[in-house]
Amino acid sequence: MGLLAGLDALVPAWAWQKGGNLTAARRVDGDSDIFELAIRRTPMSIGGQPARPITLNGSIPGPLIRMRQGRDAVLRVTNHLDEDTSIHWHGILLPYTMDGVPGVSFAGIKPGETFEYRYPVEQSGTYWYHSHSGLQEQLGHYGPLILDPAEPEPFEYQRDYVVMLSDWTFDDPGWVLSRLKKGEGYYNYQKRTVGDFFRDVAAQGWSRTWAERGMWGRMRMSSRDIADVTGAAYTYLINGLPSESNWTGLFRPGEKVRLRVINGSAMSFFDVRIPGLKMTVVAADGQNVEPVPVDEFRIGVAETYDVIVEPQQDRAYTIFAESMDRSGFVRATLAPRAGMSGPLPAPRPQPVERELASLGMGHEMDGMEMGAGAMAHRMDAAGGDWVLAGRKVVHGPENHGPGAAMVATNPQYRMSDPGVGLESTAGHRVLVYDDLRSLAPWPDQRAPGREIELHLTGNMERYMWSFDGKKFSEVDGPIVFRHGERLRLIMVNDTMMDHPIHLHGMWMELENRHGEYRPRKHTISLKPGEMLSAQISADAPGDWAFHCHLLYHMKAGMFRVVSVV
Repeated sequence: MGLLAGLDALVPAWAWQKGGNLTAARRVDGDSDIFELAIRRTPMSIGGQPARPITLNGSIPGPLIRMRQGRDAVLRVTNHLDEDTSIHWHGILLPYTMDGVPGVSFAGIKPGETFEYRYPVEQSGTYWYHSHSGLQEQLGHYGPLILDPAEPEPFEYQRDYVVMLSDWTFDDPGWVLSRLKKGEGYYNYQKRTVGDFFRDVAAQGWSRTWAERGMWGRMRMSSRDIADVTGAAYTYLINGLPSESNWTGLFRPGEKVRLRVINGSAMSFFDVRIPGLKMTVVAADGQNVEPVPVDEFRIGVAETYDVIVEPQQDRAYTIFAESMDRSGFVRATLAPRAGMSGPLPAPRPQPVERELASLGMGHEMDGMEMGAGAMAHRMDAAGGDWVLAGRKVVHGPENHGPGAAMVATNPQYRMSDPGVGLESTAGHRVLVYDDLRSLAPWPDQRAPGREIELHLTGNMERYMWSFDGKKFSEVDGPIVFRHGERLRLIMVNDTMMDHPIHLHGMWMELENRHGEYRPRKHTISLKPGEMLSAQISADAPGDWAFHCHLLYHMKAGMFRVVSVV
């Protein structure tokens, strides 16, 4: 066993660059697929600089784990770190004791110990795995997971690649968090200047410009605060490699290539495009959807999108993933031969900027409230077929208290909005949530018998993140789902940041105007000022994590436990 553990460390991290994706060794025993994973610190070079990430079997990302629907998974994880660790199987339906969240579903894996995860594989699609211990995910503790379907796929392809996006910092993650606590705009190098002020005065007049500046000042926020941690601190990676390494997936002209795009970042949303190729989205969060041809899509942290491309020409195409705030990018290549690279797209304007309307404040500044004030507001009636149209939004006492620096007085339906810095045009289509339509209706079509409304709240200046104004350390119990019930979860984003919200153990069926063909999601990204709803079948007994998947937001308090009892 010791010899085998030693061999793991000899697996080269750059193996991800050879032959597509590095796949974990599988041993078959009857109906079970067995995998061995060793977690340790491994010295290696990232972008030419020495680093000591947390690796799984010696690489970042960890090796691709590939299993089949209908079989049993056995995953033996050995901890070679000097601290506790864990693996959470993101998006997987399983017994809660196998979910891998220390303090919620199990005790964690002690140094030197081996923990055996064992669960039936009930679904198919593209997923991933990562640590749920401390800030280990930021240090490289993640990898892709593919569950092959028991039945044939509803679409064809000849090549199949994982494209795993992530963000790496050479700084200690604890240090990064401490900088954010001291000044949430620490990594924001795109703040407004005096020159911007006078340009605004020239464009919209002194009075309005002065009023806007005063409003942002009272909120202690910057309209250009798009991402907490930016390219100033991050090296962006595809399959563990920076742009210079140019990860390459090979194809023959005319083939259909399936790309399984996974955002395994700690904090970064990416805008993904392949100039010269139309991408057809065929799955979201592992679940098949009706094909949607797009030119670009934004992928939130922890989301996955499967796309099929059909390169016809004997040339290289660039897979280009740009951070949402335009502070950095990473590229990879699709090419008919190794060693080729395509041109990089021209830089797009930066910085992108929040607007009041996008924060759910309407177009008038008097639509914003801070601190104590009115606590109930009626939803914008735009979209008459929207299930939440006209809903009375109720904020908590004192507008959620000091944990919420602001509330959205007019939260919006934004599932047809590509998001800040993106727009669809006649010649460039960007994926939106409204495009996602499940291939098949979910078997449970009961009407929700109960509604739960949660507000995503934060105080950016103090870097406090919470639900309903309370950090996880301040709540006195879990959110309770009754086993077997059908419920509607309504979420309102009262902050000016995008939040990818992840529910463990159960699907969230996004109510996006497709009736019974609601797309199933394990992670739903909410834009600032957005309100949306999802239906849930509470069919998984036990305790489950529910949280923002921005790592530092979760660590700062935007976390709850859902108990299905």
